Amino acid sequence: MCNENKTDMTRYGWNNSLRQLQQASIHKTLPYGRVTVVHRTCYDIISENGLFQCELTGNMLYGKSAAELPCTGDWVLFQPLDEDKGIIVDMLPRERTLYRRKSGTVADKQAIAAYVDKAFIVQSLDDNFNVRRAERFMVQILEEKIQPVLVLNKADLAFDSAAVTAAIQHLRHQMPVFFTSIHQPETLLALKASIAAGETVVFTGSSGVGKSSLVNALCDQQALLTSHISESTGKGRHTSTRREMVLMEGAGVLIDTPGVREFGLVLDNPDLLEQALEISDYAAACRFRDCQHINEAGCAVIAAVQDGNLDPKVYESYLKLRREAWHYSASKQEKKKWEKSLSRMVEEAKNISKH
Repeated sequence: MCNENKTDMTRYGWNNSLRQLQQASIHKTLPYGRVTVVHRTCYDIISENGLFQCELTGNMLYGKSAAELPCTGDWVLFQPLDEDKGIIVDMLPRERTLYRRKSGTVADKQAIAAYVDKAFIVQSLDDNFNVRRAERFMVQILEEKIQPVLVLNKADLAFDSAAVTAAIQHLRHQMPVFFTSIHQPETLLALKASIAAGETVVFTGSSGVGKSSLVNALCDQQALLTSHISESTGKGRHTSTRREMVLMEGAGVLIDTPGVREFGLVLDNPDLLEQALEISDYAAACRFRDCQHINEAGCAVIAAVQDGNLDPKVYESYLKLRREAWHYSASKQEKKKWEKSLSRMVEEAKNISKH
């Protein structure tokens, strides 16, 4: 990516809307770039002048929460220090950012990738196939106004096609489905054609489903970026945790992510679940507008389950995800109240110390 010629940043998604955001920054005269890899203490930034390795200003490092720090896909403004080093001084406002609940917490979230157009939910057609997990990813992706895509990989394996087709039938209204295998190159053609120039696609899913192999196959090479970072500085590669961006020739950019064992929801709008899981039409026919679809009289959702029109497993998944979403939402509100109270106490302490 680094050469004597200017990098065409439109291939990485740069457009007029982003330029307007840049012009609104007090640092608008500085170069812009996109985060391609996040390391432990530094960031790889692709810019018009090539690849830079950047750190954060103290104000950014200590003035933002972990979820607000740059993630792969973010657009930043930076001050070059020499040929390939720099300091990030500002971030453009995020759009279409995929989050998940941070492991071990109830109200903290983690940014996976920003400025995402499509999210490929990758599952393999072996023991990893789990339609409930696909629902979970899909709901969070829709929450961020990102287009979900279900990629059922390792289609060269023996699997029950009828059972898989039946299991995902209710998801086809929300997202396209592709059956792929890197050992059957013809199965990748339609998937590759679905990625337009300048689009950003993030690959999500569990470990071992073949996300990185798919990225390499779509790019026709071992395309995942590697950066030579001094191990002596503590800024070495952490391939088990990092997310990195690669450029597809003639198309968009792909963001590979490490496999996740847990993908906790961070929904601000739990009502999205009804629409995502094809329950909203039934819910609209309930006798009571605030029906919780659990044991209320005149509940059309429960009636649909009893009549065989709604899959009981989809209904159970809906209830489980809704409980989780409500728990996150309530916990987030409590966390905000606590932070506001703490901030007020700190200010009061400052005022007392002045007197």
